Amino acid sequence: MTTTDPGRQHVESSPRRRSVLWSPEHRTTTAGVLLLVTLMAFENLGVATAMPTMVADLDGGALYSWPFTSFLVASVVATVLSGRVCDRRGPVPSLLGGPVVFLVGLLAAGFAPNMAVLLTGRFLQGLGTGTVLVATSLLIALVFTDEERPVIYAANAAAWVLPAVIGPSIAGLVTDTVGWRWVFYGLVPLVVVGLALLVPVVRRIAAYRPPPTRRAASVPAAVTVAVGVAALTWAAQHPSPLALGYGAAGLVAVGFALRRLLPAGTLTDRGGLGGLVRSRALLAGTFAGMEAFLPLTMTAVHGYSPALAGLPLTVTALSWSVGSALQGRFPGWDRDRLVRTGFALVGTGVALFGCVALPGCPGWVAFVAAVVGGAGMGMAFPSVQVLMLRRADESERGFASSAMQLGDWVTSALVIGFGGVLLGVLGSAAAPGTPIVVLAASLTALAVVGGTSAGARRQGNDLGTDLGTDLEADL
Repeated sequence: MTTTDPGRQHVESSPRRRSVLWSPEHRTTTAGVLLLVTLMAFENLGVATAMPTMVADLDGGALYSWPFTSFLVASVVATVLSGRVCDRRGPVPSLLGGPVVFLVGLLAAGFAPNMAVLLTGRFLQGLGTGTVLVATSLLIALVFTDEERPVIYAANAAAWVLPAVIGPSIAGLVTDTVGWRWVFYGLVPLVVVGLALLVPVVRRIAAYRPPPTRRAASVPAAVTVAVGVAALTWAAQHPSPLALGYGAAGLVAVGFALRRLLPAGTLTDRGGLGGLVRSRALLAGTFAGMEAFLPLTMTAVHGYSPALAGLPLTVTALSWSVGSALQGRFPGWDRDRLVRTGFALVGTGVALFGCVALPGCPGWVAFVAAVVGGAGMGMAFPSVQVLMLRRADESERGFASSAMQLGDWVTSALVIGFGGVLLGVLGSAAAPGTPIVVLAASLTALAVVGGTSAGARRQGNDLGTDLGTDLEADL
């Protein structure tokens, strides 16, 4: 058969079409983005594993939750700042600055002689993470076409699998052998490699400038949200009459500030960009509630050991990756329908999670909940991101990306705080059955609301083509 035979041409060209991520024009971008995502996932999971040891070593038991809270507060502020910078100057400053700040945070936390320095390091890590997450979203919009984006989002989901499977074990081993400081130090050279991989990409897009924008997210509003979320988190973890007061004040402050940071229609039944931000926030909050309290349920209700109680979370990561890979293989699928399907699967998983809290329900149902819920997230999350890049004006993609991240963090914090309140009012950590059932019922209702409103109205351009056009063609 000659090379001009149509059948052979099809066979030879198919692998090239499938090799979107590792084609010559994309391989450096892919490697840099995936390495940074993987490192941040390792850091996230590793710190959670090593936190009891490092807090005890620094005599900071009274501040146990603050390394997580400081990271969250910084991430919220950085997300808004990075969105503004990206809309005005493109993603290059954030792509270069974010990893550097994250790197300094790793060194500070690893060196920390006391809790104050550790909290500073965690704050810097949060700044770097929030900055990079928004910038990589803009980078994907510039380098990958609309048809290619589902594939890179699938790869991003897969980048979380290895850290989810082996990250806690490695962090535990490192903590027990060479010390918790190497949980931070060990990532330093890999961050340097990831930054080096992004330098050639930055050079290619250095000339890009987004169209002028009149959208300007409020930095004071971002700080207000960060402080309000911190107050809510602390109040949920330390219930008291005083905590009820400042927790309620934090909730009100967050509500008013979000009006300046989220697109119009986010809190109402509208389509367009606001509807997409709402969809992803509801997905993130619903799923975070299940993930946060599933290990406790397995331990307290079914008597699982701590190691076995965490296995459903590993299954969740694997299922998420499979669902994301599936949507990546079929870029032409209706994205609105995938979002609604994702809500249905997540709602089913959360309902099963509620059943696990009942003493008569077998523990293996938790693994079914993890598979179903994870698959739903894997299909819906990247689909929301693809729709956002289609429908947002090119001049407002930074704002839209920061709104997505902000919605994720705020709803997750609110849901987890709500679960903590239920645990204190209706039960306890030793007897979480009733609180978890109430929480699961509430989360299932959230999933129903999200699935009903997702894609109800389509506003803006929703063509299966790249609005921004491939940057390489522009340059």
